[in-house]
Amino acid sequence: MGKVTSLPNHVAIIMDGNGRWAERRSLPRLVGHRAGVKNIRPIIKALNKYGTAYVTLYAFSTENWNRPKDEVKGLFRLLEEMIDRESQELHKNGVRIRHIGSLEGLSPELQTSINKAVRLTEHNTGMTLGVAFNYGGRAEILDAVRRLMADGVPPQAIEEKMFGNYLHTAGLPDVDLVIRTGGEFRTSNFLIWQTAYSEYYFTPVLWPDFNEEELAKALETYSQRQRRFGALPAKAACSEKEP
Repeated sequence: MGKVTSLPNHVAIIMDGNGRWAERRSLPRLVGHRAGVKNIRPIIKALNKYGTAYVTLYAFSTENWNRPKDEVKGLFRLLEEMIDRESQELHKNGVRIRHIGSLEGLSPELQTSINKAVRLTEHNTGMTLGVAFNYGGRAEILDAVRRLMADGVPPQAIEEKMFGNYLHTAGLPDVDLVIRTGGEFRTSNFLIWQTAYSEYYFTPVLWPDFNEEELAKALETYSQRQRRFGALPAKAACSEKEP
């Protein structure tokens, strides 16, 4: 691996491929989801070592409700177990947990676990770990519009910064790097507003197999890209000014 010279401040991960990981091993899909949950800890630790300040994980989308009921229930149970097991350790390491999405429709037990973890870590000043659970980018934007209207904000007063404060990610910076595992090449309704100028890294590696070496590849690729945000590179801009 080459040297990583520029690191993203905010990394968002679409953790795809858990079910396929299990199916390739002739195992129930829920075993794959459990392996995926287990893989979160080492990746978070690795990103923390790199000094990444913000990490957002796509754990359950609003579209995932269309999966078989048993699989959905199993996913909820896994998340509840993970939160109860990991929140104290994350708290000790100064990690702040943010829930991104809606609590509506989740079991009372899961809602309690999420709220407890958020309250426990809300004053921590280390890495911010966002868990996008029961989240959809379009739903988030519609919800922001509805709340702006409910607050009586005049249309002419709405600008980008204000709008951002009505999103689930209020107070968080835009995403620098999106990593999607599992070989798919789509964003799946994930952080539509926040990833407008993000770099994307797609890998065929299934999430349970996405280890520190694979993470290093993603970060190295990011460091080699030139982020222009719609502008010309400095050198090109200077040459255009020449007579």
